[in-house]
Amino acid sequence: MPGAKMRKKSNTPRRLNPLPQQHSMPNSSPFLLHYRKISLLVIFVLVVCFILLLNKSLRKESDFRSDVPSNQLYTVEVVNEFPHDPEAFTQGLLYADNDTLFESTGMHGASSVRKVTLQTGKVKAIQRMPYSDFGEGLTLLGDRLIQVTWQQSTGYIYDRHNLSKFEKFHHGMPDGWGLATDGKLLFGSDGSSTLYHIDPQTMKVVKKQTVSYQGDEVHRLNELEYVYDEVWANVWMTDCIARISHRDGSVLGWILLNNLREGLLHNLKKKIDVLNGIAWDRDGDRLFVTGKWWPKLYEIKLHPLKTPFNGDIKQMCMPPAFPFS
Repeated sequence: MPGAKMRKKSNTPRRLNPLPQQHSMPNSSPFLLHYRKISLLVIFVLVVCFILLLNKSLRKESDFRSDVPSNQLYTVEVVNEFPHDPEAFTQGLLYADNDTLFESTGMHGASSVRKVTLQTGKVKAIQRMPYSDFGEGLTLLGDRLIQVTWQQSTGYIYDRHNLSKFEKFHHGMPDGWGLATDGKLLFGSDGSSTLYHIDPQTMKVVKKQTVSYQGDEVHRLNELEYVYDEVWANVWMTDCIARISHRDGSVLGWILLNNLREGLLHNLKKKIDVLNGIAWDRDGDRLFVTGKWWPKLYEIKLHPLKTPFNGDIKQMCMPPAFPFS
């Protein structure tokens, strides 16, 4: 019996303890449930807003992301035509701001760096180079205009606000053809299949990549531009632009521009040279292209090729290597 009494006393508080909780539940449970619903709704709204903002920011780049098939081909639509100096042997081209372009021109005795008004093609400022220098690729990093020269491992750094202020530098590429930047690194080409990564502070090559497409090297990489987190390259002596991944050097796709040069040849009697020069207006999402001795500069819009391509893209866009590359 003592044991029974002890069990009875010990059971009593076990019955009574839950009672206050049971009395409070009818008052607190609806509030907690309502609070949880509101919290979940707020979280849901925040997530939806974040997704919408992210989608908006990436919308312009969605057609050019690196996850598109590597055999993707693009044709171009001409949106605008602008005057371009027909005496400019274009080797480097970039968009700065306020409808202003910077351009590097080549040829011994005619090489220069110039500031150009987009709408009129008028040269606003020019720095002519020594006869011994053959101007090549050009890029803009901060207020520094950086230019490489042909058949040399040297180049020039100009003050974008005063082209007469410049200094000479040495880089680690065997030759200077193209130059571009993502704002952190410089990307360079030398006419071979190599894409160089260059430290903009030391001007030393920090990485080399072999550019390839479907197992074959892509030679004659010429003028470069950084577009949509990719490096775009004119391929010398072709009407093609290669979209290159700067992560592994693979060609993600091709932009076919043969209609531009063919249109000029049909309407002009004056000789023109090859397609060369890519500029991207990042803020306005505009693309510009031109060529050597071309009288026009084109604003273009890209369209994925939806019909079957009957040609041989390798034969069309991938000429053989130079003996020296």
